[in-house]
Amino acid sequence: MNSRTVEKIVAPPPAHMVGDGFRVHNFIPQGAGISNRRMSPFYMLDYNAKQLLPPSEVPRGVGVHPHRGFETVTIAYAGSVAHHDSRGNSGVIHPGDVQWMTAASGVLHKEYHEEKFSKAGGDFQMVQLWVNLPAAHKMSTPGYQAIEASGMGIFNLPDGAGVVEVIAGAYEGIKGPAKTFSPVELYNVRIRSGAVVRLHLPSSFNTALLSISGSVKINGGEALPADHFALMSNDGDEFTIEATSDSVVLVMSGAPIDEPIAAYGPFLMNYPQELQQAITDYQNGKFGELED
Repeated sequence: MNSRTVEKIVAPPPAHMVGDGFRVHNFIPQGAGISNRRMSPFYMLDYNAKQLLPPSEVPRGVGVHPHRGFETVTIAYAGSVAHHDSRGNSGVIHPGDVQWMTAASGVLHKEYHEEKFSKAGGDFQMVQLWVNLPAAHKMSTPGYQAIEASGMGIFNLPDGAGVVEVIAGAYEGIKGPAKTFSPVELYNVRIRSGAVVRLHLPSSFNTALLSISGSVKINGGEALPADHFALMSNDGDEFTIEATSDSVVLVMSGAPIDEPIAAYGPFLMNYPQELQQAITDYQNGKFGELED
């Protein structure tokens, strides 16, 4: 097997607000200078680095808005977020949980800090990924997967060195609970200082790492500090992560979707005319109803 090398390490770009509740660094596509295809099937990565939020009687977040043509994947590391959508799905994710919403043919949703967390305040840290859907599934029925920490696939590293927490795909035969429409590998690698994890992923899969906490070395050399992003080259099928302090690293890897891309705001389709249809359908109420 050939070793996969690091293409570049990216420091967190300037943060911006999404709604009034999420202060995010956008690594994909803008922050890391990544084209629409370079990290396919991952179209967007927003990272709310850990921040201490003061108590608020009114939950902050993002009001009702539409999506079509892709999936939103929200991973909680600190704090809690409540979700509601026009398909009748609702839930709260806490640290370790994942919300996997398939917008597909169209859905309205809203996301806010969960009420009890909002009133108490505290540390908040989240990741949201947008995962593209193949053309054959863009107009399928919307769906929702509420994945609790207790339901993750867990691979225990030897000698208590940590765990590989599998959200989607599989690691060393341990499968994750998320159902996907194209091949996606998504793991949280939680390791103690000095531990080494070896990852085997097809060289054709676009792959990146996000250091959630701590610091690691990739292939024993390249340093990846906390809150930094590593874009991996497509030149090999294995690499190592070595923790230089107790660390959590999000690993994302997937088979690219080799199809045209047409995007506008909350819509991710293949052709411009499909974007216009999405706008028309939204304006005509075809995404359902949801109170703000």
